[in-house]
Amino acid sequence: MKRALITGVTGQDGSYLADWLLEQGYEVHGMVRRASTENFERIQHIRDRLHLHQADLLDQLSIINLINSVEPTEVYNLAAMSFVPTSWVQPVLTAEFTALGVTRMLEAIRLVNPKIRFYQASSSEMFGKVPDAQGCQNESTRFHPRSPYGVAKVYGHWITVNYRESYGMFCCSGILFNHESPRRGKEFVTRKVTDAAARIRYGLQEKLRLGNLDARRDWGFAGDYVRAMWLMLQQPKPDDYVIATGTTHSVRELVEIAFGRVERDWTKHVETDPSLLRPAEVDHLCGDATKAADALGWKPQIDFRGLVEMMVDADLKRAEREAVAGG
Repeated sequence: MKRALITGVTGQDGSYLADWLLEQGYEVHGMVRRASTENFERIQHIRDRLHLHQADLLDQLSIINLINSVEPTEVYNLAAMSFVPTSWVQPVLTAEFTALGVTRMLEAIRLVNPKIRFYQASSSEMFGKVPDAQGCQNESTRFHPRSPYGVAKVYGHWITVNYRESYGMFCCSGILFNHESPRRGKEFVTRKVTDAAARIRYGLQEKLRLGNLDARRDWGFAGDYVRAMWLMLQQPKPDDYVIATGTTHSVRELVEIAFGRVERDWTKHVETDPSLLRPAEVDHLCGDATKAADALGWKPQIDFRGLVEMMVDADLKRAEREAVAGG
């Protein structure tokens, strides 16, 4: 039986990846940080099938001890300070987790068992400022990150390449474009919109404040994207892959579909708030996943409308329960 270790197992991607690996017959271990209150909501449905361990990306020894104890065949490093706006408020801490945390993971694997296969969660935010005339971004597109988060992800990406080339380790990076789901946190714009649409439908909320409605992203379904992570570690040779849908949509389109699903006029509820604009905006990101399609046989299964409506439907159930509970 293969044994996988997932950092960030309680997050959106970690929970979907755990689902997928269990389906493939893996013994699944998850790394969690110690906290006074547990936040296992996303993995509650599989909690009794997971092996959870306390360790921290800031603590090298705890990671080494964890790798020694679990003896995984595959490690998926999904843990990070992942909310882009927060990276401007806490840039140093973002670097510690999202950049140096990758090095600590790689070094632990090198010291304990360099034959372990390693997946690093890279990000489309590494591309950042892309010339207007350029099409979709692929594995050879130049990085120009526009946030402390993006900069930290670039470090994590290149240190992964460095360990692969320097030590012959099986290290892959998945350059994932935006991927969402009903398990996405409410601080992210997609879930912020779908949750607000559902709450407005049930009279629990009146207004939704957003920043740049014209920003465009390549949005896919997280459940599709974790399959790509797994496929990367099943290949004969390690490599890096862009994972994306190849199509972009604006925040405005996201809002239109979400509010259309609940039969409400979004223009009566949505307000733009300049304070929600980023210090350095990323206006347009579009991924070219041709390499992943050819080498991995991977393609997304859920389209943008299907994704948004899936998220709205899940939030409608939550809002209904809240409305009933509130009388």
